[in-house]
Parts: sequence; structure tokens; C-alpha cells
Amino acid sequence: MRRVLLDTRYTLVGFPTAVIGFVTMVAGFAAGVGTAVVWIGVPLLAGTLLVARGFADAERGWLSDVLKRPPVRPRYRPAPEGAGRFRRVVNPLTNGQSWLDLLHGILNFPFAVLAFVLTVVFWAIPILGLTYPLYGLITSRIPGNAELPELLGLGSGYLVNTIFYVSLGLVFTFVMPFMVRGAALVRAGLGRALLTGVAELQERIDDLAEGRAAAVSAEANALRKLERDIHDGPQQRLVSLAMELSRAQRQLAKDPEAASATISSAISATRETLDELRALSRGIAPPILSDRGLAPALAALAGRCTVPVDLDVQIVGRFQAATENAIYFVCAETLTNVAKHSRATICTVQLLRIGDVLMLTIGDDGVGGAHVAKGHGLAGLADRLRAVDGELTVRSPDGGPTVIVAEVPCA
Repeated sequence: MRRVLLDTRYTLVGFPTAVIGFVTMVAGFAAGVGTAVVWIGVPLLAGTLLVARGFADAERGWLSDVLKRPPVRPRYRPAPEGAGRFRRVVNPLTNGQSWLDLLHGILNFPFAVLAFVLTVVFWAIPILGLTYPLYGLITSRIPGNAELPELLGLGSGYLVNTIFYVSLGLVFTFVMPFMVRGAALVRAGLGRALLTGVAELQERIDDLAEGRAAAVSAEANALRKLERDIHDGPQQRLVSLAMELSRAQRQLAKDPEAASATISSAISATRETLDELRALSRGIAPPILSDRGLAPALAALAGRCTVPVDLDVQIVGRFQAATENAIYFVCAETLTNVAKHSRATICTVQLLRIGDVLMLTIGDDGVGGAHVAKGHGLAGLADRLRAVDGELTVRSPDGGPTVIVAEVPCA
């Protein structure tokens, strides 16, 4: 019922607004064009466009109720800094959206008339039909008054008329919500196309640009971290290994036993270095992920975590490489944070598909306090997910528990 009332308000209240806007804009546009040759028309046109912008903003507010979307207002370019008075006056003429606002104010009139008529008709017939038993006694006794049932050859009399009108009212009561909704959507469709279409496209372009920048930033941060880890770990071990082998070479002729011990130590250092390199390579392109998919890859992550992990993977099949990499990276980094900082005794990892979205949920019973503020590890995960149109949600009050949800489109 609330939906019907919102649509009715839109079509009824919007009708006089559309009439006033149509008259104002047509008159202003005609006057402006007619006097443009003597320059009086230029400020008239600019003023008309500003008026159209006001009507357009009101329409955008109503559209959010009808279309169940958040209001989207396009950006109107301001006059250049330091511009003169005339340049500021004519600035609306340089905005393409201003002309679309004017076009909407003119084209909206017939749509508003149609929506208004349909709404009034499909509200009036049910009301009149269902209330006929109240006023029908009076109208049926007026001499010479021919009721509709009688004109249709269905008979005459108060009872026949009552049955006919109440039945008609019931039918139109059932049909009315669909007709009112349809009338509102037809008019709202024009408004969305002219008043918010460009803004929604620009918003999508901005989101893509922001996602691309986030991906570049995330990759740059990952490369810097990898470079630092290699410098602080394997590189130092390899330098130490070279020194150990040089010492063993010098000891080989003088003290074979000491040389053998040095070589044994170097072999152990080699194994540790290899293990560390393997651990670092998992964050770049884990072979198990590319070869076998997400389920085995997440199982391997869970098996390596120092905190017990309850793993529940409810997906089958493969997905795009970028999607799988994002899910894997979020899980790997989150489990690392759980092991290092959470002081948790148990961790849960669930991966399932809901429609065209992969949802990864990771929870632990640790101390909480995790957040996605800049400068923290989770901010990098949020940037990585935005690069694939994903979203990261963190709920981690002080004292715990922590729940991290990553949603990634997989259509």
C-alpha cells in the first residue's frame, strides 16, 4: 500500500509542478531565443536554465522514492575562477546537463498529463464503485436518471446497480496498483534518462577510475612489501650463505671436519631460504590456486595457519583469475593477521556463492580492534577488492569477536 501511495503522490503532486515548469520553460526559452540577437535573450536563457535546474532537482528527489534508488545529482561546472560578471551569468549555457534539464521540463508535460489522468481514473472508479451502496439510493430514485447497467442492458433497480458498481470497483481495485505503478514508472523513466543518466554514467566512470587507482596502489604496496621482505629475509640469508661457503672453502684443506660442519650449516640455511622464498611466492601466484582452484588453495592456507581453522567452502567450478586471486589474497592476509595479532583460539572461514557474488566470511574469537583505516593492513585488502568491484566489511569491536566479509562479483 505504501508503494501505491508514493506513486500516487508522485503522479498527482508532480502534475501541477510539471504544468508550471512547462509553461515557465517554454515561455522563457521562446523569449530568450527571440531576443538573443540583441543580447537581452542571453541572460533570459541562462535564467530559464537555472529555473529548469530547480525543477529538475525537485524531480530527482521524487525519482528516488519511485525508483527506489538513492538520489543522484549531476555535477554542474561552475564558472572559471576569476571570470567576469557576464561569464558568470552565461555559465549555465555552457553546461550540457542544464539543457537536458530544460528538455526534460518540456518533454515531461505530456507524460505528466498521462500519468495524472491514469492515476485519477484508477483511483476514482474503485472509490465510486465501492461506495455506491451509500449514495446509490439517492441517484437511483432520480426521475429520468439512467444508470450504466441499464444502458448496457443489464437491468435496472438499486440491487442490480449495486452489484454492478461494487463488482466494477473490486476489479479496478485489483488493477489500480499496477496501473498507477506503470504510470509512475513511465514518467520516472524519462526523468531518469534525462536528469540522472549522465550523472550515473559519470559516477560509474569515477568508480572505475577509483578502482583502477586502488588496484595500482595495492599492487605497488604489495611489490614494496615483497621487495622489503626479500631484502630483509632471503637476500640476507644468501649473503650469509655465500660467506659460509667461502669459509668452508678455506677450511677444506686445513680442517676438513670444520669445513664439513660449515657446509652442513650452509645446507640448513639453504633449506630455510627456500622455505622462505616459497612462502613469499604464495602471495604472488600460488601454483595450487592456478592449477586446482579456490577450494584446495584455501584448504592449504587453513592448514598452514597456526590458529585452528574451521573451513567451509560451498562453491564448485572455476572463476576468473582476478576474482580467485582477490579471494585468495584476502584470505591469506586475514589469516596471517589472525595468527599475528588476534590472540584467537579458533578461526572460521566460509566461502559461498550468493547469486552473482562470491562471499568470503572470516571470523575469530580474538581481542578485536581490527579496522580499515589508512595505514593498516586491511586498507590494502579493501583497495584490492575495489579493483575487482568488490567490497570489504569489517566488524571488530574491542574485545572481539572479529568478522570480516569480502564480497566479489563473479558473473
